[in-house]
Amino acid sequence: MTRDAMIAAFLRRHGFDAAQAVPLAQDASFRRYLRLRHPRPAVLMDAPPPEDVRRFLQIAAHLEKAGLSVPAILGADPEAGLVLEEDLGDDLLSMLVDRGDDPGPLLDIAIDALVVMQRAEPPADLPPWDAELMAQTAMGTFFDWFWPACYGTPAPDAAKADVADALAAMLAPVAAGPRSLVHRDFFVGNLLFLPDRDGPRRVGIIDFQGAAWGHPAYDLVSLLQDARRDIPADAQARAFARYLAARPELDAAAFATAYDACAAQRHLRVACQWVRLAKRDGRPHYLAYGPWTWRLLDRALRRPAARPLQQALDLWLPPADRANPPELEHGAGA
Repeated sequence: MTRDAMIAAFLRRHGFDAAQAVPLAQDASFRRYLRLRHPRPAVLMDAPPPEDVRRFLQIAAHLEKAGLSVPAILGADPEAGLVLEEDLGDDLLSMLVDRGDDPGPLLDIAIDALVVMQRAEPPADLPPWDAELMAQTAMGTFFDWFWPACYGTPAPDAAKADVADALAAMLAPVAAGPRSLVHRDFFVGNLLFLPDRDGPRRVGIIDFQGAAWGHPAYDLVSLLQDARRDIPADAQARAFARYLAARPELDAAAFATAYDACAAQRHLRVACQWVRLAKRDGRPHYLAYGPWTWRLLDRALRRPAARPLQQALDLWLPPADRANPPELEHGAGA
């Protein structure tokens, strides 16, 4: 059976065979989304193997039980990689911020939802997102994708060893810190404004299938130091203070140190991930975010917590090379 026939049969089983399907979005994975125009609006997630929707379904149930807004599941065929879900609309916080809405109130409700998500008793089998794995993923995008694209040769073993040691030292506060469910991509592009709902439910949360068990500072970095847009410094400070006020049980100084370490790790990993998406997956349009992400890394490296990584990069990656590789730069505006 072809993929189209499989989708048609799935929609027919759930009463959506007459719906008009309109492409909605595609993210950095191989999933795609179709908006179904129907008396009962819905979205079809088409996630063929190797994608696995079971984790998405598990986390959706968990977050809904915690009192948060996620798309209600209207039907699913995990074996086929098909999920029929509630349509939460188009009001992504990213769209509202980008059109000029005041980010402060929008970040307020995002913070409120984040705190609820982190305080809920997590599923027992969350995969780790610990300091060791954070270091490995940053090493992977940097040395497997960015370095050869930038320099045309594999990285020296000494460079790999120095950066690995630097990441381990920088992420030590993360390894020693508190743990919670981590969305891993908790940014305004994955959050929707739902003004007809109350409290933390005013934010709809999507794209959470990568949830893991890690340091709570990581999601706050994702939200406030967005790799795709500038969140004004005053809005960041307001949201950071709101978060800490809502979580008085945290050691504020230790949390701030872990936050700065997570920021440097994330920006290095993501700046190099844009290269992987361009070269491996044929998605050069992601390179448009490269210059901004490298600027975020530059800012993060100035923080005391990031000094080990700053020293290693100064040795092996001159500031002039902290950019999209020249061979790929032509695709940055695609």
